[in-house]
Amino acid sequence: MFKKLMLATAMVLPGNVFADPNPADWDAVLSEAQGQTVYWNAWGGSTTTNDFIAWIGEQAATQGVTLEHVKLTDTADAVTRVLSEKQAGQDADGAIDMIWINGANFAAMKDAGLLFGPFAEQLPNWAYVDKEGKTVQTDFTVPVEGYESPWAMAQVVFMHDTADLPERLGSMQELLDWSVAHPGRFTYPQPPDFLGTTFLKQALVDIIADTSVLQAPATDENYDAVTAPLWDYLDQLTPTLWRQGKVYPATGPAQLQLIADNEVDLAISFSPGEATAAIANEQLPDTVRTFVLEKGTIGNASFVAIPYNSGSKAGAMVVANILLSPQAQVRAQDPNILGYGTVLDMAKLSASDRAAFDALELGIATLSPAELGSVQAEPHPSWMTRIAADWASRYGVAQ
Repeated sequence: MFKKLMLATAMVLPGNVFADPNPADWDAVLSEAQGQTVYWNAWGGSTTTNDFIAWIGEQAATQGVTLEHVKLTDTADAVTRVLSEKQAGQDADGAIDMIWINGANFAAMKDAGLLFGPFAEQLPNWAYVDKEGKTVQTDFTVPVEGYESPWAMAQVVFMHDTADLPERLGSMQELLDWSVAHPGRFTYPQPPDFLGTTFLKQALVDIIADTSVLQAPATDENYDAVTAPLWDYLDQLTPTLWRQGKVYPATGPAQLQLIADNEVDLAISFSPGEATAAIANEQLPDTVRTFVLEKGTIGNASFVAIPYNSGSKAGAMVVANILLSPQAQVRAQDPNILGYGTVLDMAKLSASDRAAFDALELGIATLSPAELGSVQAEPHPSWMTRIAADWASRYGVAQ
């Protein structure tokens, strides 16, 4: 009865009206999805990610859905497009059917009534999701409430070329000390690239003593005091960076190329398996390994969401469900494909599906779950919105 009440309530909320079929009626979803084209706006800066999305498209085609990958450099561009359509009164058949999203972008769309849902927990493959052990029902502290569906787990790791940097660094202070002693051998992507802002978050989380303040929205009263240690840290670090912090790589893959070219020795990643996958693809030397910090590193889930005005909501739900399938999840975790962490609970899988995960060779540069250690929670999105803007005014350079 409670679920029916929730669904009925969602049907009358402005900006969140269900188009037929109802997510809880999966047969109707599959029927309406036939012949639909889903325009998935997703980051397009990685060949391996693009190839994985193409494979998802092949699976969708077997269920009568055509998937088109619209490659983004900044998820905010998709958010702006949907908002512009709403302001123009285009409440049906919008240009975007699904977005790879999380964090501040999700919070902004949810607050503005730009999302279809709730739908995620009605997907058939939601039954396999690890709701207790993984952060799949909150997104940067914001309750998901079924308005986005998880598909990958991520945790910050640092990739280091052991040929030049053999020892792991245990803290952001140790990273600073090493960079001072080895100027020009470290950099990070330029914010607002998500890995660039991730580095800023990781630095802040590791530097301050009490991180609980970051779980609530930033306020005018506490923002300056909480972030002051970060700016002091970056003031010391920036002159020691690659090209003295006057130029930054634009993306994560650009970072990897700097390691491959032996210009830097250290890079940040949000995928524990990325280094192994890059070694397998000959993008990185086989001397690269990964480490996490002693206090733990930030972790989160990647999600997909459906705009309120998508004309292919049924098809988008089919794609979201495929992403949660054991077959797609094991493929994503394969370090030769993506090396992403799974959102599934192994205890909920069949013996054959568990065996497929068990058979994966994580690779020489991938830390085991035990080695990854504790996960630090993502700060509330309001912190990074302000920090990214402040970083641009203090250290930003033209791209």
